[in-house]
Amino acid sequence: MDIAALSTALAQQDLGTAVGVAVAKLTMDTAEQNGANLAESLKQMELSVNPNLGSNIDIRL
Repeated sequence: MDIAALSTALAQQDLGTAVGVAVAKLTMDTAEQNGANLAESLKQMELSVNPNLGSNIDIRL
């Protein structure tokens, strides 16, 4: 195998790895954003169902 072919093969492998990492990062960012949106929507849903829940504490000593 000559040096040029080896160099080309290694460059293609590095490019493939870089693309795979970039796609994985985008997927993780999207999943994180979806999780944050879900948590916020659940919080808003709880407030709409029970708007006074947790706003008052009755304490007697």
